[in-house]
Amino acid sequence: MITVLLVDDHPVVRDGLRGMLNSETDLVVVGEAGSGLEAVTMARAHRPDVILMDLRMPGLDGVHATEAILRETRTSRVVVLTTYESDSDILRAVEAGAIGYLLKDATKAELASAIRAAFRGETMLAPSVAGRLVRQIRSPAGPALSAREVQVLGLVAKGRTNAEIGRALHISEATVKTHLLRAFSKLDVSDRTAAVTTAMARGLLE
Repeated sequence: MITVLLVDDHPVVRDGLRGMLNSETDLVVVGEAGSGLEAVTMARAHRPDVILMDLRMPGLDGVHATEAILRETRTSRVVVLTTYESDSDILRAVEAGAIGYLLKDATKAELASAIRAAFRGETMLAPSVAGRLVRQIRSPAGPALSAREVQVLGLVAKGRTNAEIGRALHISEATVKTHLLRAFSKLDVSDRTAAVTTAMARGLLE
């Protein structure tokens, strides 16, 4: 039997996944977690073969939970199951050690197949995710950030608000927002935290 830990902050999603997986004769759900911190604790207790991990959760997110779990539990495999497929989300999950990346519109057969593949140590990616990952590897840098965009992100990394950044750089708050939106587009992210994380990963910020 392949033991599985479900990690998602929505109980309804966990219920649906448990029902799908328990109908498979070679898969058994041994635990459920509603947060990243709980996932680390459950993984330590159950040592599951495969962990289905959501990305966006309050507190400790799926990426950091994956890193923490794999530091302790070398035999467990993590398969991300999420609604998000931006380049930054995919790269962060893969860099954290996830062996698979599926979207929540996956079928029951695809989900079961991915779990079995992960158990064998094989990578399983949703087709759209695989395409994004290949494009990102072929052109990892993406469009270059301007010097001003790097300056703005550097101040964001220090916790400055848009108004504070505007005063520091002697530009209007509206101009700060414009620089941020352009940086978001170039980095293929949708928020300040992801922009800073991605810029750091690409060596654009210290």
